[in-house]
Amino acid sequence: MQNQIMSADITSSGPFDNLTAIRDLVARMGGLTEQQLSGAADALGRRDSKMAEQIILADDAIDDMERQIEQQMIVIAATDGAGQAEWVGGLALIRIASDLERVGDLAKNLAKRTLVLNQSPQQRSTQGLIRMIHAVQAQLGDVLDAFSALDAAKARSVWQADGTIDELNNGLFQEITSMMMAQPHMTAVGTHLLFMAKNVERIGDHCTNIAEIVFAIVEGAPLEDDRPKADRTSLTMVQPSLAAQS
Repeated sequence: MQNQIMSADITSSGPFDNLTAIRDLVARMGGLTEQQLSGAADALGRRDSKMAEQIILADDAIDDMERQIEQQMIVIAATDGAGQAEWVGGLALIRIASDLERVGDLAKNLAKRTLVLNQSPQQRSTQGLIRMIHAVQAQLGDVLDAFSALDAAKARSVWQADGTIDELNNGLFQEITSMMMAQPHMTAVGTHLLFMAKNVERIGDHCTNIAEIVFAIVEGAPLEDDRPKADRTSLTMVQPSLAAQS
């Protein structure tokens, strides 16, 4: 019964057409968020400050979409006869929109720090960061596909892949902190790279959040397993390299 309620509320075009409009807007919001993340990767790789500035400015459109989704849900809430299906579906969509808005914010943060990095020579760690961004790009695309198709299996696959992003972050953390110890004059650059890597890791977490919601929409029940986490950066003590000690 719960599965029928959840599926019906998300796909229905019955008397509560606003719910369908919200779903369409969430899908559009997801597409724009994908563009923002892709642009952030390109701006970083090309050291393109103009593109980075465009990404920063474009974030307002994502924020506006989230506000529109919330306003549409208020309309549904004020509609006489709105039942459990409308409430559950609308709240699920608002949660997805909130995660997408945060992804947009994090992509904007990547662009802001790219502007700073472009004032210094390019670092090898930038390539590892770009690979990590590409990994979460794939994760975001897959979870949006799962949302569009109401595909529980694909949502679970995205959820299970979160540990891979954490492992990339662990490796990048070691690389950047070792570089900072060996080259103290690069501490400022390394700090920006560490914050950027953490932003990307957080994007992966938001993709995982969306995957959990999509799974619950389709199956009518949450994933029962513990979320796969492999982030060890908060527990890692990096040893100074020989170069740093000399």
